[in-house]
Amino acid sequence: MLRLIFSLVLLAIIVLLIYAATKPNTFRIARSISINAQPEKIFPLIADLHNFNIWNPWAKKDPNAKMNYIGPESGVGSGHEWDGDKKVGKGRMEVAKLTPSSEVVFNLHFISPFEAHNTATFTLTPQGENTQVIWAMEGASPYISKVMCTIFSMDKMVGPDFEAGLADLKALAEK
Repeated sequence: MLRLIFSLVLLAIIVLLIYAATKPNTFRIARSISINAQPEKIFPLIADLHNFNIWNPWAKKDPNAKMNYIGPESGVGSGHEWDGDKKVGKGRMEVAKLTPSSEVVFNLHFISPFEAHNTATFTLTPQGENTQVIWAMEGASPYISKVMCTIFSMDKMVGPDFEAGLADLKALAEK
């Protein structure tokens, strides 16, 4: 009986590992919101990291995280490093590209709780008196990430934080 249980567990693990290998080599998580403000008002709340950290959902998760601004005060190359608790980890974020009032691209380097290099993009699209803001994150999905994401949904883990951040951005922009 013990041999049968062991064989079934081993088979389940093998199936999980094979299934994980079939997952895509990249991931993308995105959320959007409609904000009753023009892109020109919203853009600086994203592009300037001092403003970004007012509504940043991870800054709210660990208000005691050590934050250090790096590079130029604003614009491409400006960034910040953080070192927080297990909810926010440790990493660095840098402005990689700015297209005034329409797009902000950040390079993300997560150090802990896991090493990862991702890209976050904010796209602002005018829609009459409103602006649709899309917050997306994408990056490579190495095999170990594929295995983890077979068990835990990255979209369900990170998506609610994007939603909370976008709701706070909306409240700030609509003031």
